[in-house]
Amino acid sequence: SWGMAVNVYSTSITQETMSRHDIIAWVNDILALNYTKVEQLCSGAAYCQFMDMLFPGCISLKKVKFQAKLEHEYIHNFKLLQASFKRMNVDKVIPVEKLVKGRFQDNLDFIQWFKKFFDANYDGKEYDPVEARQGQDAFNLPKKSHHANSPTAGAAKSSPASKPGSTPSRPSSAKKAAPSSSASKSDKDLETQVIQLSEQVHSLKLALEGVEKERDFYFGKLREIELLCQEHGGENNDLVNRLMEVLYASEEHVS
Repeated sequence: SWGMAVNVYSTSITQETMSRHDIIAWVNDILALNYTKVEQLCSGAAYCQFMDMLFPGCISLKKVKFQAKLEHEYIHNFKLLQASFKRMNVDKVIPVEKLVKGRFQDNLDFIQWFKKFFDANYDGKEYDPVEARQGQDAFNLPKKSHHANSPTAGAAKSSPASKPGSTPSRPSSAKKAAPSSSASKSDKDLETQVIQLSEQVHSLKLALEGVEKERDFYFGKLREIELLCQEHGGENNDLVNRLMEVLYASEEHVS
């Protein structure tokens, strides 16, 4: 019902690219964001909003996780983007598994392509990005610490040094009190707790690595199935169409 998008194709020979600073400035200007580096595009949220801007209604911004901080949230956003590409007949395979890793070159290559795609499809209509995403920012910058500007900063350095020739006070001849047995026992208990917690952290890390490997394995399988479906998508095959519906189903439909 939206018609077809204008597809763009570029090669390393013909492609005119923007610098990383210019491309981020362009993204921030169009979508009123505060990105500071290309790698932050790995969440997929900006691309989802670009599609909403280019083809209103082809994607539901309510489903986009603008505050995404974890890889599975990035994948969720890119699934929405893939579905919008399919609706608009965009002939571009999104390298999701590469983009969500947050590597600079992969994300730079994709945003360079998307800039050309945007220029080919934007009709100049007005668009309020903040209102469209209901005020959410796609990335929160960390707040700067004001400790360095506090009145007490550097107070230790400004304290006057002892005058030359001044006689230092005599060391006290009183013996330090031996630590009580209760304090010693408390220290041992703390050491035991630290060891136990360290072991738990190590076990959790191993478990997480196992889960990530398993996730990557199955994601790779799904990606292969998706590519096969895209290759045969134009053959009006019921099985292929049903598989595509399953692959692009949102979390709401799955639940």
